[in-house]
Amino acid sequence: MALRLGEFGWTSPALRAAAQQAIAAAGPVLRGDLPQTLRRLHADPEDFLTHPQLGVLAAAIVHEPVFHERPEPAPWAQWGDELGEATYRQMRNAARLPVAVAGALMPDAHPGYGLPIGGVLATDDSVVPYAVGVDIACRMRLTVFDAPVERLAQDIPGLSDILERQTAFGLGAKRQDRPDHAVMDDPTWRQLRVTRGLYDKAGAQLGSSGSGNHFVEFGLMTFAEDAVGVPAGEYVAVLSHSGSRAAGAGVAAHYTKLARARHPELPDDLQYLAWLRLDDDDGREYWAAMNLMGRYAAANHEVIHAAITAALGAQVVLSVENHHNFAWKETHGGREVIVHRKGATPAGEGVLGVIPGSMAAPGYLVRGKGSPASLRSASHGAGRLMSRTEARRSVTWREVNARLAAANVTLLSAGLDESPGVYKDIGQVMDAQTDLVETLARFDPRIVKMADAGEAPED
Repeated sequence: MALRLGEFGWTSPALRAAAQQAIAAAGPVLRGDLPQTLRRLHADPEDFLTHPQLGVLAAAIVHEPVFHERPEPAPWAQWGDELGEATYRQMRNAARLPVAVAGALMPDAHPGYGLPIGGVLATDDSVVPYAVGVDIACRMRLTVFDAPVERLAQDIPGLSDILERQTAFGLGAKRQDRPDHAVMDDPTWRQLRVTRGLYDKAGAQLGSSGSGNHFVEFGLMTFAEDAVGVPAGEYVAVLSHSGSRAAGAGVAAHYTKLARARHPELPDDLQYLAWLRLDDDDGREYWAAMNLMGRYAAANHEVIHAAITAALGAQVVLSVENHHNFAWKETHGGREVIVHRKGATPAGEGVLGVIPGSMAAPGYLVRGKGSPASLRSASHGAGRLMSRTEARRSVTWREVNARLAAANVTLLSAGLDESPGVYKDIGQVMDAQTDLVETLARFDPRIVKMADAGEAPED
């Protein structure tokens, strides 16, 4: 009967459930007449409202909310080649939304849930929780020091000890010293029921890094020429990548559930693109919670970098940070829209950002060029080539260790699913977006700390 249901266009989960229940009841009664009866019901459901077996289905059809997609898909642009059919399909689905205005795919794009990772979506006065992502406000922070670069080669044990003592990784990770930070005094925690329930866990996890693709690493920062007030030369730097931990995941889960409940008309392939209007209470609450998670994620990095700076005993030359997995109110084409960057870096004209590679490939300090076509966005990294499952099945530590040795990288902890070979060539990614960002400096990892192998991903 699945093939017969398909011909009617009964795509929403609620309507399909009603159809399956009705068919189970009517099948033994109508026998061979069932297919033709269903076709008549589909054409004129009002005529079947009192039918003893099919009345409930008829009522569900009559009252079913209808999905009205855009007459024409919202326009979207692409950077990079061969991003994969699954990635394109997710972007095409996002462009069908009635609230969609425009979109873009970055050269590191790959499939996610709802919007692709590396996807950018502008909407009209509405926010899509899953176009922001589960790890709300996942972000980068780079600190450049005046420490002698020789330490990166001559003091590997000492620098490794700093990372081991001043970071905490894993799903339930907490710092040994519970830090004090003003973000936990933010009144928004108490104003929203969801964030009130997450407050204690957020406080316990403040300054920790989670799992998945999150990392903290020492590396060599190279400025080929003077830039952003930093003289040309080589520097010791620390780079971190993580987000809002369990609190962000809790916010995402709660408001995604609300958004999906608001839009039962959405077919299966659009369920994770359900939106909340910013002119209603749920949408305003999510917006407030999302921005709180942004401040909280920034505080996590601030705590980590302050602890490492103190342990290193060096002066800070430069500090740069940026969100991804976030939504912003911006003006594009003379119109205010909500720009979702799910794994994409803000790249407005003159805006600084950090785009990492992998544990054995360089990252880059960049300055945005403000491209209108990309909605002033750029990639957030190299982008995955293979899934975590495929990586664990096909990659060996022997291969990884050889690659790390060739790149002069000391790895303290990580899983095979984050090894260098699972990522695209960062050089090709950067070459594909020269119209989006200007490269100012290069970061080469030297000592890398991630969650232990076997930890469930949190990115």
